Amino acid sequence: MAATFRKHERLCSRQLIDRLYSDGHRLMAFPFSVQWMPLPVEPSRQDTSPACQVMIVAPKRKFRHAVDRNRVRRLTRECWRVRKDSLYEFLDGQGLSIVLSLVYIHNEIMTFDQLAHKMDKLVAALEKDIQGQR
Repeated sequence: MAATFRKHERLCSRQLIDRLYSDGHRLMAFPFSVQWMPLPVEPSRQDTSPACQVMIVAPKRKFRHAVDRNRVRRLTRECWRVRKDSLYEFLDGQGLSIVLSLVYIHNEIMTFDQLAHKMDKLVAALEKDIQGQR
């Protein structure tokens, strides 16, 4: 699978976002607070729909300057782009599709290497949590 992060993989639907925060499952994987929700997979759209749609959030309360929020989002997007393959394989094996919100909750901006290590742990914890909910 290509290591890309395309438009159809981004969570943009206001209705899905509202449902995610009202009905979704919560997981803490420092420096992220993760909210996820399974979606029904329609057999006719299984090939076209992504296994996971992601929304990345850097709160203004933690990072007052837009430069810092943009930096956090860029680092997180890059880490997600590189590390998402294992989660996609897991979801395909389970026959699932999920929507996901990653909220950066740490007060300081981590380096790419630190964030990449944390993203690996996040993906493993998310797989474990999804397995436990089934």
